[in-house]
Amino acid sequence: MKSIPLVFLLLLLFSCQRKIAGPGKAAQDNAPQELRVLCYNIHHANPPSKTGVIDIDAIARVITASRADVVALQEVDKNTGRSGNIDEAKILAEKTGLKYHFFKAIDHDGGDYGLAILSRFPIQEAKQVALPQQVKAESRILAFVTLNIAGKNIIFANTHLDASRPHENRIVQMREIVNTFESVQLPVILCGDLNSVAGSEAINLLDSRFTRTCIAECPGTVPQQKPFRTIDYIATKNIPWSLLSYEVIAETYASDHRPILAIFKTR
Repeated sequence: MKSIPLVFLLLLLFSCQRKIAGPGKAAQDNAPQELRVLCYNIHHANPPSKTGVIDIDAIARVITASRADVVALQEVDKNTGRSGNIDEAKILAEKTGLKYHFFKAIDHDGGDYGLAILSRFPIQEAKQVALPQQVKAESRILAFVTLNIAGKNIIFANTHLDASRPHENRIVQMREIVNTFESVQLPVILCGDLNSVAGSEAINLLDSRFTRTCIAECPGTVPQQKPFRTIDYIATKNIPWSLLSYEVIAETYASDHRPILAIFKTR
């Protein structure tokens, strides 16, 4: 009879040990097996076929359908007259269930215009860098955040290079981006509308330090109808994950660019 309390005590102790160990294992089990990265120039949510119309729902549907975990958006309006004085990044975050950060590049039409990052993961830190110019043009920025994904801190970056006909601005801007991440040891995912095709000096600079998710025979990203030029990119540096797939999404209504999606295997 005296052995019964001892047995009960041992069973209780074993049960407690299992409960204590449980959450750690559960957290590991819940770590994502893949990371879905979307890059999209949204043309301030104005469908090219509808001049002056803002269809933020169309952009939200594209993001939702992609099941993206992290999203880099270019040409985003915040409280501008042309977009009906709405905060596009905030609305897209609400409609997609993602967290967000907006990065202002310039003043525009009574509001702000720039880049946005959406994320399924908490945004730990957000920074932006003004990009240089050789020829006077619209100001451009590099925006990036720190995220913790599958137990690893990574940098997720977004940019939109100059669209001027001469290449000088894009070259100095890409050089600034490469230099910004030159000594960074963390994994970096860089997305953006680079307004440059493969073989140009700007993309050669990118290739000197980053690995593009599509290297050869990449599908066009512009225009949205019958695209024949690839100017939107997702590239990586120090990434410990393998690339599972790359896709240009055949979306022809919401913007004048097609979105691109890269999927990485994280475990």
